[in-house]
Amino acid sequence: MARTPVRKTYKLYLGGAFPRSESGRTYAVTDASGAFMANAACASRKDLRDAVVAAGKARVGWAGATPYNRGQVLYRIAEMVEARRAEFIDLIKRESGAGAREAGAETDQVVDRLVHYAGWTDKLASVMGHANAVSGPYFCYSAPEPTGVVGVLAPESLLGLVSCVAPVLAGGNTCVVVTPQACSTITFAEALATSDVPGGVVNLLTGDLAELSPHLAAHRDVNALDLTGADPELRTELGRSAAETVKRVYIPRHEPDFTAAPGMARLRAFLEVKTVWHPTGAVSLAGNGGY
Repeated sequence: MARTPVRKTYKLYLGGAFPRSESGRTYAVTDASGAFMANAACASRKDLRDAVVAAGKARVGWAGATPYNRGQVLYRIAEMVEARRAEFIDLIKRESGAGAREAGAETDQVVDRLVHYAGWTDKLASVMGHANAVSGPYFCYSAPEPTGVVGVLAPESLLGLVSCVAPVLAGGNTCVVVTPQACSTITFAEALATSDVPGGVVNLLTGDLAELSPHLAAHRDVNALDLTGADPELRTELGRSAAETVKRVYIPRHEPDFTAAPGMARLRAFLEVKTVWHPTGAVSLAGNGGY
């Protein structure tokens, strides 16, 4: 007797849970040949606001975690993706129409990219922080700190999404990600949910970029934007909107090649440099009996 196929419905990933969209809307996801793959939740403006709240609640704990701990968490995500390698290869093949070798290579690059940024977490302060030479009796030191909540408009490939999200997390930021790609994206969220990532650190919303991105750019509790996945006209509009709330905005100078070495640009984009001045030299202890 033939079985009735079970059609999967991918939900949102918000605050560490998998809720349906509050609007109840869904859309069909098709593979490269146009065949049905699954249904996906179509996030609403309310879902986006909830995701920003979840990211805001998680930001203090994640920023306050030690760099070593953040590196261990990112490495754990890599382990979870590696454990589901065959599933990701199948999804990438169906979504993009790539062959098994190409899909396997992309999956391996996703794992390698996570390991790459896991290794950066405890080196950022050494590479981007420094003692400053100043004229006067002061010690002056600059150190990188997280920007806060980062809104990410992700490209449709899984490697592109991970290449945008991983540096945000490595720097101690939380994020709200919007992408139209549902199957491999929410499967990646399932890997996040079974790793050590605290709820709310990563929030993944599937839906219409043009519908959701203006609200993300205008939200006052979003501190920065990565516009990699937006088209050029939308980038201009969102950049203007972000300027009204003085957000950091990252736009790649060229069409990114995510298979190439990632470099430092995305790590630097969402870090603030804090400078501390402290007086040095002899301190009078006259009131305490001298030396």
